[in-house]
Formats: sequence, structure tokens, C-alpha cells
Amino acid sequence: MPAAPGNTAREAAPGGAPGAALAVSGLEVAIGASHILHDVALRVPRGALCGLIGRNGAGKTTLLRTVMGLIPARAGTIRCDGVDLRAEPAHRQVHLGIGYMPEDRRLVPQFTAEDNLLLPMWVTGGAHAERLPWVYELMPEVAAFAGRPAGQLSGGQQKLLALARALLCGSKLVLLDEPTEGLAPALARRLVEVLARLKGSGLSILMAESNDVLIADLLDRTFVIERGSVTATGG
Repeated sequence: MPAAPGNTAREAAPGGAPGAALAVSGLEVAIGASHILHDVALRVPRGALCGLIGRNGAGKTTLLRTVMGLIPARAGTIRCDGVDLRAEPAHRQVHLGIGYMPEDRRLVPQFTAEDNLLLPMWVTGGAHAERLPWVYELMPEVAAFAGRPAGQLSGGQQKLLALARALLCGSKLVLLDEPTEGLAPALARRLVEVLARLKGSGLSILMAESNDVLIADLLDRTFVIERGSVTATGG
């Protein structure tokens, strides 16, 4: 797989150590009276495909939404490619080259699939639009239904569209929340095939999953999250 536009695979930080696409340290998040995340720390190397594995309710979605600026952190640091994300408003994440696939897809049903893909580009004034041909080459099925309203697509097609949108925006980092959940086996295998093709492309990916059976062989690093804490790291 050729490098994605705007990516350099496994760049090195000063001193020759691998750089971090995402570095989280001491992260504390509470929603109302509920303390959700506890002293979370993890590091996604540049160019790596990493898994955030945990049961439903373990804190995976809260962690990704906090990185995206959709939930405020009580304490801790979140840096993407050295930029302090806690100092940036949520709408700036797409400017910074962060793509996000939410669990519930968040598509505009009356817009065409391609309009949903390009919607973040309206915010950035066209930044990242040069990646569209690359996304269509990677996922030709998305190109095939590009002119159809998103609301007329099947649930699996909508998942693929949400993944394509995240890849379009994610020149520095891609966050995927339960990408295979609810998919028929054939579509789940297709999504994993797309992710396998991304290995070595230069993309940095953090993927939250309840069950890592389908993706375990793809992962460069695994973070296990339980009750709001990252309890184990592998790889």
C-alpha cells in the first residue's frame, strides 16, 4: 500500500526515538458525578495501528471522545504530533489532521455519501480533499455508492462510509470507535481487509474494540482498558 497523501511513515523524534502520533498521560475524566477515566496513559507511535480493547462500558468511547475534544478532561495531557489538544476547541481537530469514526457513524442522511465525506472539508476550506482519490482507490465500494443519499445505505455501507471519512481527514491520526460492531461477517472481514492494507502506509490509527479476535493479528500495540483505567499494554 503506498503512503497516504500527507503521511510520512514512522517519523523519528529528536534523538532517533520513534515519535508519537498520540500521547496521553494522567488523563482524568468525569461526567457529572461519575468518574469515568482514571489516570489513563497510552502512546500511539507514528505509523502504528494500535488497539484499545475493553468491554462495553470500560471507557473506550469516552477516551476517544475526550481526545476529540467532545468531552472535557478534568486533568492530564493529550498531545497529537506534539500539539496540546486540550488547548484546542473540538472543531480544530480536523484542521490538525485527526479523523474520527464514531460508533454511531454520525452521517447526514439526506446528504449523498460523497457530501458526507467532504463535509469536514467545508470546515477546513478544502484541506485534505486531495486524499479523496486515495480513499476511493482503497475503498472502491464507497466510490460506487458516492452519489446515493447516506440514509438509503445499509448499516454496513454506512460503517464503510464513516471509515472512509475518518481516513480522509486523518492525515496525522485516525480514531475508530468499534468499527466492526454490528457488521455482518463478510462486511467485518472487508473492513479488516481495508485496515490490513493500511499497514505500512504511514497512517497512525487507534481502534477501540470490544472483541479483538478479528484484528489481533493486525495490531502493533494493544492497550487493555478496564473500569476506566489502562491496565495492560502489549506490543
